[in-house]
Amino acid sequence: MKRKKIESFFFKSLMILATLMIAGSLVMILWTITAKGIRSLNWDMISKVPEGGFYIGKGGGLLNAIIGSLYITIGSTLLGLLISIPVVLYINIYARKDSSLATVTRFTFDVLFGIPSIVYGAFGFTIMVYFGLRASLLAGIITVTLVIIPILARAMDEVIRRTPEELSDATYSLGATRWETSKVFLRQSLPGIMTAVLLSSGRAIGDAASVLFTAGYTDSIPTSLSQPAATLPLAIFFQLSSPIQEVQNRAYAAALILTVIVLVISLGAKYFSKKLSKNKI
Repeated sequence: MKRKKIESFFFKSLMILATLMIAGSLVMILWTITAKGIRSLNWDMISKVPEGGFYIGKGGGLLNAIIGSLYITIGSTLLGLLISIPVVLYINIYARKDSSLATVTRFTFDVLFGIPSIVYGAFGFTIMVYFGLRASLLAGIITVTLVIIPILARAMDEVIRRTPEELSDATYSLGATRWETSKVFLRQSLPGIMTAVLLSSGRAIGDAASVLFTAGYTDSIPTSLSQPAATLPLAIFFQLSSPIQEVQNRAYAAALILTVIVLVISLGAKYFSKKLSKNKI
C-alpha cells in the first residue's frame, strides 16, 4: 500500500512538473515577444506597407505581410478542406474502416505529417521550375495546402471514427444513402472539424519554410494569384537578421501581431465549436 502511494505521488508530481514547464514556456515566449515588441508596435505597423528604407529602421509597416499571411492561410485551409473531406468520408463510409485502402491512406497521411515543411517548400519550388512558374501567392497556397492536408485529414478522420456506429445503422435503417449518411456524419463531427481547421490554420499562418521559395516576398499587397506575397514569418526572419536594433524590435512586434492573430483564430474556433456542439443532433 505504501509503495502505491509513493508511485501515485511520484507520477502526480511528474505531471504537475510537466504542466508547469509547458505553461512556463508559454509565459516566457509571450513575455519575450511582448517586452521586446510592444515598444515598436503602433498603428503604422498594422496599417501601412513598408516604405523606402523600412528594413534599415525607417517608416512603414507590415500590412503587406499581414494580408499575405491571411490570404495564404484562408486559401490553403479552404483548399485543404475541399481535398481532405472527400478522402476522409470515403475511407470511413464508402470503404470499410479496416480495409487495406483505409489503412494505407492513414499511414500515408501519418508519413506526410512527419515530413519537414522545408521539404514541401523544395518540392513546390521544383514543380515551379519544371513548369517555368515564378514565386506567387498561388504557389504559396498550393504548397501550404500540401503541408496542412495531413493535419486536416488525420484530425477529421479521428473525429469521424469516434462517431458511434449506431448513428450509421440508424440512418441506413431509415433508407438513407451513403451520401446522406455522410452528411449526417459531417454534421455530427462539425466541432471536431473546427478543431482540425484551427490546428491547420495555426500551422499555415506560422510556417516560413514552405513559402520561402514559393510565395516569394514583396513590399506590396498582392492583387492577383500570380503576384508574390509577403508573410509574417518571413518578415520576422528577415528583420531579425538585421544588425539594426530598431529593425530587430520590429521583428518582435511582428511576432506579437502573429501571436494575436493565432489567438483570435483559436478563440473564434473555440466559440464556434462550442456553439455547434449545442446544436448537434
